[in-house]
Amino acid sequence: MTTHTTTMIDFSLAYYSSDRKNGEITLVKRENGEINAVAVKVTARTDAPLKPIFVGISDDKKIVLLDPESKNILFESHFPEDAFAAHLYEDPNSNRSWFMNDGDNATGNDTLNCGENGSSVTVIENATTSQATHLKTICVGRGHHQAAFSFPSEKHPNTPKQAYVSNLKDGTVSVIDNDPTSDSYLQLVATIDLCEPEKEDNPAQTVPNNSFPHGLVFSGVSGKLYNLNNGYGTIAVINPTTFEIEERIAFKGHSNLFLPASGRFVVGRGADRKTDEEHVIAKLSVLDVETNEIKDMVDIQDVYISKYFFNPEGTRLYLTTSSSGNDKQKENLKTDALLVFDITVLPEIKLINEVRLGSSTGTLDFHVENGKSQLMFSSNAADGAVIICHPDTGEVMEKIEVADANSHSRLWCLS
Repeated sequence: MTTHTTTMIDFSLAYYSSDRKNGEITLVKRENGEINAVAVKVTARTDAPLKPIFVGISDDKKIVLLDPESKNILFESHFPEDAFAAHLYEDPNSNRSWFMNDGDNATGNDTLNCGENGSSVTVIENATTSQATHLKTICVGRGHHQAAFSFPSEKHPNTPKQAYVSNLKDGTVSVIDNDPTSDSYLQLVATIDLCEPEKEDNPAQTVPNNSFPHGLVFSGVSGKLYNLNNGYGTIAVINPTTFEIEERIAFKGHSNLFLPASGRFVVGRGADRKTDEEHVIAKLSVLDVETNEIKDMVDIQDVYISKYFFNPEGTRLYLTTSSSGNDKQKENLKTDALLVFDITVLPEIKLINEVRLGSSTGTLDFHVENGKSQLMFSSNAADGAVIICHPDTGEVMEKIEVADANSHSRLWCLS
């Protein structure tokens, strides 16, 4: 249902829909006010045990895939329905994309690339162009993984260029040289043990441990890496030059970290499902990296935070919601909400709008012209739809049905 009409700005995007086993791609384009949504032809699923990795859509609208065995980049007109859409982290200071492989569900090992010794990350250069190139697949610890990148900044010009990958099952962080001029480029150079022995049943425990890292950011303001140990309820502050944990900050009740563009404040998100049997309470906290002090905290009733996104200008934080908790808590949850925050006033947490989108949101992306966000797109799997929102307020402007309903969706703005 259309609540407002847009200004008919032309755009194109790719909409991915799946049941987390099989998926399809629809290319959506508006030109001269006309919407055209065309599903990319799907190749029949085979019995091959090796699923291709879905890299993205090239500039000439080809499906970019990585053959996991040969490591060849494939440009196809058809989409393999069982292609694996890996978690992706973009290096903000290069044209390299890092794809996370969490390994098999039972052991966390990538047996193809790493045997029984961990899982892997794959680095691809120019991933969404016709010049996409596989650089390397690197063995790290056992997944699930998150990634962050250190780099020289004005305040810390000697900070090395490195990629940090957290390993949930091992309780470690893998450090990879990310400097193309280095002799150890794209090699594993260190593994940081996150263990806090006093919080383990076995004081001699090292790896694996129960730190369960999930939340990893680097601040150019402090020149430090911040890793959330979800199992311990602490943030480990890591020096990227020595790989030493310099401080541990109490941060209980949080499950992820994210960093606004200014680099001054780390935002943590979490959920309280124990205090109130009928309501889930979302938690947001702001850490000042210059003092390592928590500056603001807010609770939001009947919200379980799912994903986070920033607009390209760095002025807005968007939080999507999903379902978690007991049956009564789920009855009260706002699973279709989009929360919009003004992050120009940090460390104050300022909610400026709560938008109801009709179904759970998958991902957000933006159409940008002349450095300014013109449109914001939301993928909504349960409706098989793209919702167009105002990028400043999140207000719903238009809804476009593009695919069948499914359990999972993503989208990418192509132009």
